[in-house]
Amino acid sequence: MRAARVHAWGQPPVVEEVERPAPGDGETLVRVEAAAVAHLDVTVAGGTFGIKPELPYTGGVEGCGTVVESDSLQPGTRVVLRGGGLGMLRAGTWAEYVVVKSKVLVPVADGLSPQLGATFWVPTTTAHTALHAVGRLGSWIEGVDAADEHVLVAGAAGAVGSVVVQLALRAGATVTALVLDAEQAAALPEGVDALVTSDAEALAAFGKERPGTLLVDTVGGAELPARLKLVRAGGRASLIGYVGGTDVSLELSNWLLDDVAMLPVNMIRRDAEGRALAPQLAELLVAGELSLHVEEFALEDAGRAVELLSQGRLRGRGVVLP
Repeated sequence: MRAARVHAWGQPPVVEEVERPAPGDGETLVRVEAAAVAHLDVTVAGGTFGIKPELPYTGGVEGCGTVVESDSLQPGTRVVLRGGGLGMLRAGTWAEYVVVKSKVLVPVADGLSPQLGATFWVPTTTAHTALHAVGRLGSWIEGVDAADEHVLVAGAAGAVGSVVVQLALRAGATVTALVLDAEQAAALPEGVDALVTSDAEALAAFGKERPGTLLVDTVGGAELPARLKLVRAGGRASLIGYVGGTDVSLELSNWLLDDVAMLPVNMIRRDAEGRALAPQLAELLVAGELSLHVEEFALEDAGRAVELLSQGRLRGRGVVLP
């Protein structure tokens, strides 16, 4: 079978022929229909993450496929592929077939395409958790409900950010999306204001007012402290990603003066919450009440998908089709 494998840290994956895996006890062989390209894939492939697979390894921590052989699932069952060490401790989903621990497999919701089945889980559950469980929309500030909140979304063109925007709108909040350029602004749903971060004048005017009550930040990096200053005193920020960089420098006296709480969104620790949320979020996708933009790539173009994602230039989610 064909698989996209990483041979050196920081280098793009290479598609090559490898032996098709065979399932052991408690395992399932799945034919991969679609495989996500996730931020965790980029982090692992960089070689600085706490988990380092033995090189070369097959990437892909998420996907969707059909059961071929299993000791617990009926052949032909379509399943979500995630967890159990995929793409980190064992070969991942960037391949035509993958062996997965049977206990982590979840059937795909009826009506969900392979592309969405491969990509919906992390952005939808993370967005919901960041907004509600961590950001406590409508319950953080006494006397302020969801309709009174002004949610700022940094990285609104990305997968998680775009879902945060939609869920905040559904909750009745005012939403301002922080985007890179006019093209990203034009792709926002109706009812969302855009703030182009390269427009220094508009950014300064917005910062003077500090209207935000909650910042959901998927970008991170050195500009995070500046984005915190867009949030009013007593507000908070749910921090998810770090495509803009992992290092942040805070001048503590001014941060304390600004009085904006920073709250980490750790979906590894909150995995059970994510599993409980996933079915209802999948139903919203099937019903068309929630959308997730997916860009498709051939398996041979997995490296290009990784590059675009790491640059923050991938709209929504990337998926490779073996």
